[in-house]
Amino acid sequence: MLDRIDNQILSCLQRDGTLSIAQLGELVGLSSTPCWKRLKRLEEDGFIERRVALVNRSRAGLPVTVFVSIRTAEHDEQWLARFAAAVTAMPEVMEFHRMSGDVDYLLKVVTTSIDGYDRFYKKLIKSAQLSGVSSAFSMEEIKCTTALPLELVGVLTKPS
Repeated sequence: MLDRIDNQILSCLQRDGTLSIAQLGELVGLSSTPCWKRLKRLEEDGFIERRVALVNRSRAGLPVTVFVSIRTAEHDEQWLARFAAAVTAMPEVMEFHRMSGDVDYLLKVVTTSIDGYDRFYKKLIKSAQLSGVSSAFSMEEIKCTTALPLELVGVLTKPS
């Protein structure tokens, strides 16, 4: 279970993963050594999976985002293993979800252009037997965050 200081550490790192231990400790009210110990525990316990830099897609030449809904008549484990391996190997795929409801799988794809998406689409339909593929192009990104709303799980954490 996380306490208030653990949540503060995670919140601070979600905003800025480059904080030094001293800076992080100052923000959460700890000296460097206890802060470092908590950070190591959060990493070892799997609360922190990795630290990354967020790259601006447009500046990097990948301004097009497409949400791809996939339907299939196949639902056995072998088919899924082959399909998942093929899709996860495609660098354009940023997210890959198995869904409930009318859509079986949902992909978030980034690419260079509509032509770039067409090349991706052709690779996708060669990868497996699909009964339907529907693409929705993002016209404008209104909100995008990688920070989890940790304040929502406050009731699950123990007091410090």
